[in-house]
Amino acid sequence: MASELGLRERKKEQTRQLIAETARRLFTKRGFDAVTVSDVAQEANVSEGTVFNYFPTKEDLFYSGAEVFEAQLIDAVRDRRIGEAVLAAFERVVLSGIPRLARSDVADLIATATRIVASSQALQGREREIVTRYTAELAALIAEETGRPAGDVEAGAVAAALMGVQRALVAYVHTSVVAGGRGAKLAAEARSQTRRAFARLEAGLRDYAVKPSRPRARSHDYRRRRGHARV
Repeated sequence: MASELGLRERKKEQTRQLIAETARRLFTKRGFDAVTVSDVAQEANVSEGTVFNYFPTKEDLFYSGAEVFEAQLIDAVRDRRIGEAVLAAFERVVLSGIPRLARSDVADLIATATRIVASSQALQGREREIVTRYTAELAALIAEETGRPAGDVEAGAVAAALMGVQRALVAYVHTSVVAGGRGAKLAAEARSQTRRAFARLEAGLRDYAVKPSRPRARSHDYRRRRGHARV
């Protein structure tokens, strides 16, 4: 039974990857707005319903990878070790993704994605929605852990500052890649820029939201918001 479930999950993941890779290929060739979900389904040899089962909107086909990383940032803060501040946990995950920038294929993918997004207002709007949603989720988590009420300004400001570094890094990398940046030099410069930005925040946030040995119980309200954000 377990082996059957494992096989089923592997097949689902293979189908998901096939759809995503097909969509990326079509978006690169024609542009995001010129490709329909029907086009993706036909090219991947699956039904439109299957595409929507894995990706509820066409924008999800493009941004699924970005949302996974944003979720990893939230998870890193939630699951950080006892005694670790929220800044350290967040910074660790952001820096861990930088070495892959040294790969030429990654830089090429970034250049292509930047071009596609620049030509689509729908994608630009969706990117703003993603950032807003995960910033709000991070703020809710921080407020919960520090015993502050929902909508706390301090928690919201900290979340915005942390996500701001991540978004500024993304913008910096995209601009650098379009200008021809590649390889180890691109990764080194991105790492230096990121560390400088986090160092600027460290004076104020070094001791903020340190993970307690006995975490506060999560409120029903936060769990409800968290569940909604994952839909």
